This record gives sequence, C-alpha cells and structure tokens, in this order.
Amino acid sequence: MAGRCAGKLALVTGAAQGLGRAHAKRLAEEGARVLCTDINGAGAEATAAEIVEELGAGHAYGIQHDVTNPDDWERVVEAADAELGGLNVLVNNAGIGVGGNIETCKFEDWKRCFSVNVDSIFHGCQKALPLMRQHAPGSIVNISSIAGLIASDTMPAYNSSKAAVWMLTKSIALHCAKNNMQIRCNSVHPTFVDTPILDGTARNHNLDKGVLMEKLARQIPLKFVGEPNDIANAVVYLASDESRFMTGAEMKLDGGISAM
Repeated sequence: MAGRCAGKLALVTGAAQGLGRAHAKRLAEEGARVLCTDINGAGAEATAAEIVEELGAGHAYGIQHDVTNPDDWERVVEAADAELGGLNVLVNNAGIGVGGNIETCKFEDWKRCFSVNVDSIFHGCQKALPLMRQHAPGSIVNISSIAGLIASDTMPAYNSSKAAVWMLTKSIALHCAKNNMQIRCNSVHPTFVDTPILDGTARNHNLDKGVLMEKLARQIPLKFVGEPNDIANAVVYLASDESRFMTGAEMKLDGGISAM
C-alpha cells in the first residue's frame, strides 16, 4: 500500500481504545503494518480486526500486553518480529491518570501512575531498540501530555509522570543519535481529547458529557476539544520519514493552552 508510512513496522501500546486505537488505524491507513497491544487483549484484537476488515489480512495484529512488565515486553517484541517481520516504529501510548493532590494522593496510586506512564517507556525502548536497529531508520513516539509541561494542584502524580516522559524522550533521542542508530525519539503533548477517558470524567463529576465538553472547551484558546485523529495525524508525521530531521522534540497539540 502506498502511503506516508509505507513499509513501516509499528507497535502501538494502549491500542484497545481512544488515542491508541486512532494511532493504530491511522498508521495502517498510511501503509504501516501494525501490532496493536493492550492490557485489554480482546480490545487490542478488536482494533486489529477493524484494520484488517478495512485494509485486508496482514495489515494488523492484536496481542495482550502488560506494559509494566519487562518480560511481557520481550514477548511482544518477539511477536512484532514474527508477525510484522521486524520493528521500526514504537508508539508508547499506554497511560493512566490518578487523582488526589499532594496531601490526598495515595502513594500506591503514585507508584502505579509512574509504573504505567514512565516505567513502560523505559522497558519498551530498552527491549525494542535492538530489533529497531536492525530495521532502521526508525521512530519512537512517546505520548506525554500538556500536563507534563503545565502543572495543576490536583494531579501531582500525573503531572510528574508526564514530565518524566518528556525528559526521558530527550535522553533516548540523544542516545540514539550519539550512537548513529538512525532512530529518532519525540514526545507528543495533547490537551483534552474526546476519548472514553472523558466519559469517565463526566461520570465522576456527575456531569452530562456535553456539559463537560463545553467546560473543557472554554479553557482552550481554539474553543474546542480535540478529536483522536488530531493526535493520530501527528503520530503519522513523526512515524514517517517526513520528520527525519526531528528528534528530542516535543509536539504540543493543545489548542493554544501553552501559549497563554
């Protein structure tokens, strides 16, 4: 298939729903072969099945994956080699948010947030780079958040973990460049996006989803909440050779929030 990511071999974590599902589908639409992974294995397989239904057999595969487990990463990287024939795009999308301010946030929740949001990228890059080097040029895309650049008093664990993703990305980028791997690494920083996470937020605050969307939109200079493909289109750019001169950078997709 011709496309901006033709010939790319991609692994997308957290691909069962939301942003991960959008990333996987857009990469496949642009010619990549994709391994969809998620702790929800059935959801990852469902995303892959949608891609196969649209584009044909061999374009996508789904597999259960605990991104906090380094042994699971080894298994999944081996699956990428077996099913895709290699790996040269890694999209570290899996992530969670936890509530509580510095006085109320439970340490167990803090540790879980870092395990899913940060440790997963450490394990993933460490396990995937040997295979990616064999299929360079390549690209690592780490999904951070605008909350990794702009703080809030109500989410210290999430703020800190996503800031760690931002800086870890730069360290990985410099390591790959110094060793002439031809593998780039960049981070993406979205603000509010209309995914199932917002459905849960509406329920937790006893709000109608439409009311919540209006409240969030008022905080964004462009006055609307993002759609998953607004972020996935950026991932396509970073995965493609169009961004071959971009590494160690942060792409802010925040409707102008960080400009204020």
